Amino acid sequence: RELELLISGLPDIDMDDWQANTDYVGCTPASPFIVWFWDIARRLSDSDKALLLQFVTGTSKVPIDGFKSLVGMSGPQKFNIHAIRDSDDLPTAHTCFNQLDLPTYSTREMLEQKLLVAIRETSGFGFG
Repeated sequence: RELELLISGLPDIDMDDWQANTDYVGCTPASPFIVWFWDIARRLSDSDKALLLQFVTGTSKVPIDGFKSLVGMSGPQKFNIHAIRDSDDLPTAHTCFNQLDLPTYSTREMLEQKLLVAIRETSGFGFG
């Protein structure tokens, strides 16, 4: 995954566009852990933002037309966040579906810690 970033360079990630083109399952944009997620994501370094994008989509590249043009396994597929209840596990990703399974952590600090471990130390799952 680092090779793609080295070859392509860091992408310019428009966080407003990303957030505006996100669907939610089992939560809403106003859910506390979702508010924390976007706050954390916006504060990430450019390289960590690229790792987050790569973790959830399988690529660090933003489509030319922005996040509304993300493509999944079956064609156009917005980024989506699925709430995972009663779990302190790391977030997981299903890159074929541009999907982040995000546990409903009880604190912002726990979410940030687990998210950083997930994007820096693991890869998204290409199945599911």
